[in-house]
Amino acid sequence: MDHKINAWLFDILKSIDEIESFFVDKPLNFLEYQNDVKTKRAFERNIEIIGEAVNRILKVNPDFKIENSRNIVGNRNRINHSCDSISENMI
Repeated sequence: MDHKINAWLFDILKSIDEIESFFVDKPLNFLEYQNDVKTKRAFERNIEIIGEAVNRILKVNPDFKIENSRNIVGNRNRINHSCDSISENMI
């Protein structure tokens, strides 16, 4: 596998691990998420990283299989370019 793709897959894994780390000692709670600006921004940033990595992988190898890749990249684009229309439910 291409070295660049491996690096981007590692970035995706790190972002997923970071998101999961927010809930190590507490359950997933949407109300708490809505009221925690720092966590919301951290989620958004990690989704941007994941979306950008998926986008780069697909540019290098359009046949690379990533489930829901277009949705992942689309969410990244919405966060990055349409800050005023980001809904907490979407995140």
